[in-house]
Amino acid sequence: MIEDPAGQIDYDESGTGPTIVFVPGSCSTGTAWRPVIAALGGRYRCVTTSLLGYGGTAERRTEDDPSIAHEADVVEAVIGRTGGPVHLVGHSFGGEVSVAVAARQRVSLISLTVVETPAPELLRSRGEQSHFQAVQDMCEAYFSAFQAGDPNAISVLIDFFGGPGTFASWPAKVRAYAVQTTPVNILDWASATQFPLMASTLSMIKIPVRVVVGSASPPAFQRSNALLAECIEGATIATIKGAAHFLIATHADQVAALI
Repeated sequence: MIEDPAGQIDYDESGTGPTIVFVPGSCSTGTAWRPVIAALGGRYRCVTTSLLGYGGTAERRTEDDPSIAHEADVVEAVIGRTGGPVHLVGHSFGGEVSVAVAARQRVSLISLTVVETPAPELLRSRGEQSHFQAVQDMCEAYFSAFQAGDPNAISVLIDFFGGPGTFASWPAKVRAYAVQTTPVNILDWASATQFPLMASTLSMIKIPVRVVVGSASPPAFQRSNALLAECIEGATIATIKGAAHFLIATHADQVAALI
């Protein structure tokens, strides 16, 4: 744990070798990366954390100030603890936070890998209206269900990301944590939609970048990840056949190989 003046931050590490900092997505903690870390076989120093409001990482955003900068501050504190420089890897919303960290250029990064980053604002800024609207329609249904008191409202989000039946297929403990952290996830969406993720922002990233996406991911996310690769100079994109959004669990070996 990192004792930060703005609140505690999850910190854990294992293995030896070059340092990789793993940033999980919403409704999860650093433990989400265990399958990938196991597949790396102890050949790297693997550092994990949790985003704001998850695990032991204290929330510091508010509805009036959901800026993604608060998330970037947390990841930068983790990188600072490692002694840097590091390879930074982020999944889902954690990928978007990792992009923000790379663009801010306040810490020393060797490379950046982003896995299945939704990046809704990049879709909007690049004129991908049909894909952007698909995400907006999902969010409207999700937020409406939550406001109506549906305890399983987040299933709308999870099934959009992973395909119909994904939420129901999760272990009860995992479903319960997603339900418990639904308000935090809704704040995550506010952070993402207020992040000006445009080509000009991405052009500031000057390190090697790999974008990873699943072939069974929603078309909107396949497009947003393709745009990330297009807008970051020198970035490469890799598609994992048959994988959907939660590929760090379902296709851990292939994700590890790409890292």
